[in-house]
Amino acid sequence: MNAPVSIDILKQHLIDPEICIRCNTCEETCPIDAITHDENNYVVKADTCNGCMACVPPCPTGAIDNWRTLLRADAYGVDEQLTWDVLPTQGAVPVATLATENAGASDIIEPGPQTDTVRGSTVPPWSAAKPHVNLYTHKAPTTATVVGNYRLTDAATDSAIHHIVLDFGATPFPVLEGQSIGILPPGASADGRAHHARQYSIASPRDGERPGYNNVSLTVKRVVQDHDGNATAGVCSNYLCDLKKGDVVNVIGPFGGTFLMPNHPNSHLLMICTGTGSAPMRAMTEYRRRRRLKGATGKLMLFFGARTKEELPYFGPLTNLPKDFIDTNLAFSRTPKQPKRYVQDAMRERAPDVAQLLKDDNTHIYVCGLKGMEDGVLQALKEIAEGQGLDWDALWQRLRKEGRLHLETY
Repeated sequence: MNAPVSIDILKQHLIDPEICIRCNTCEETCPIDAITHDENNYVVKADTCNGCMACVPPCPTGAIDNWRTLLRADAYGVDEQLTWDVLPTQGAVPVATLATENAGASDIIEPGPQTDTVRGSTVPPWSAAKPHVNLYTHKAPTTATVVGNYRLTDAATDSAIHHIVLDFGATPFPVLEGQSIGILPPGASADGRAHHARQYSIASPRDGERPGYNNVSLTVKRVVQDHDGNATAGVCSNYLCDLKKGDVVNVIGPFGGTFLMPNHPNSHLLMICTGTGSAPMRAMTEYRRRRRLKGATGKLMLFFGARTKEELPYFGPLTNLPKDFIDTNLAFSRTPKQPKRYVQDAMRERAPDVAQLLKDDNTHIYVCGLKGMEDGVLQALKEIAEGQGLDWDALWQRLRKEGRLHLETY
């Protein structure tokens, strides 16, 4: 009688190119560098992925949560995945053979527990409203009409940040503060492929930029150079900043099911942001402002950083908000003849007040902006907590578990 033959089976982790909006969240989150990308797709390396699931909860679209069971010898390689426009269907697998001959195999990667490499919460606040996600996709986008496009930053500065209002008319497009949408810019890349969607956080509250209207606003910075300082024109940011009233854009989404604000009225919001990372903070602040006389009693504390006062979006409206409504702290890193000052410096200056919020179980923390700010902000929170006798490591774990520490950096 023939002896059983060992068969190497793999539950391969794949990313759906039709849903993925190329936001880079998965690659940044992966603790073992199992995810890579080119100008076309984000893909998972089969020989590196261990199924830890760290990348799954933060994905705003769910594109990352796809699996195919197949022989390891037939695993899809990186080069092949980079060419995909759609996911392959599940092929035939010798199930009977798996049951009898591979019962003791240890190479099948099943989704494992979330790892501690995820620094923020992967669950929403307990009182957050239920979000709608993926109502409109690359294959079936919806349209919105531009009803406003205003430059927020001083015309004399190099930083051109625009406030853009999109109206959906009678098309349902329900959103919550902290969610984002995808914009499909017209045209194609050098290889002839249609441009992928670009993701933008919503800057307006759930009842619209104008209360009672089916519209949303975005905070968009015109990209004119890459991360190395070389001149370039951001495909979607320039498209959006150049839009005129009456223009029509293709939209997908909404996205995001965790970076949401709490709904219980005594919840406190500790918001830390830079530049266009102010968009979700503006949405949350405006929602609270509109409900101020309807029972919302929680505190709002904001730390907002920019290079200069002239480059800080929403500077005028923000400074006009009542001091008893929001505790605003601004930090400027390039003010002439002044030392560089970042949001974490402002936080340390207000350490006793920040610590009081950290001690309160009703406090929810939101961080949004450039990736480089994340370490500095978490370090400042650690120093402030420990300076007030709090066990930061234990507090950090509790904040994450309870959906009270949300990081959205890019």
